[in-house]
Amino acid sequence: MDKVKGETWAEVFAISTEPKRSGGARRSAPDHIRAARSLVFALAVAGVAGCAPTVDQRGNLPDKDKLAQIQPGNTTRDQVAKILGTPSSTGVFDGNSWYYISRKTKQIAFFNPDVLDQQVYIINFDGRGVVASVDQKNLKDGRDIEPAPGATPAPGRELTFLEQVLGNLGRFNRGGSGTGEGESRPQGPNPTSPNL
Repeated sequence: MDKVKGETWAEVFAISTEPKRSGGARRSAPDHIRAARSLVFALAVAGVAGCAPTVDQRGNLPDKDKLAQIQPGNTTRDQVAKILGTPSSTGVFDGNSWYYISRKTKQIAFFNPDVLDQQVYIINFDGRGVVASVDQKNLKDGRDIEPAPGATPAPGRELTFLEQVLGNLGRFNRGGSGTGEGESRPQGPNPTSPNL
């Protein structure tokens, strides 16, 4: 305390705008550079987290013990629905095939997903609605298909953009009914009409 009394406050708490340098210590980076480094680090962590793979399970396969209850030649369509539930899909051209489908995929970021596993149980019915067979297919049984290139041709001729714009000019009318007939019809009921 005695020492402080003899000196002024400016001498006790000397404030300097010059950075302190002691020996060979490094000078710290300015605040804006530290903030930029922190931002780059945070973006890098977010980018790596965004590239984590996502695994999706779609569909629900019936349990093996439930499948064992399905007896070809004895089990009816209604009994199958009670035991296994509704199928994932049915036959396109006839309803005599029911498909229970499950698929597991893994996707990294924006890339196309990779199929890890796929199981399909197919239950075929005869004409009487009784189970004829139960089949199982997996990923190895699948085949890649190549879609046909091009588009399906539509009848008529294709109009250019200008032909489409100019062709629509005469189709609009003032009433806004959109009939294209050129006559204006009132919208909604007419309160002065004698039919009301």
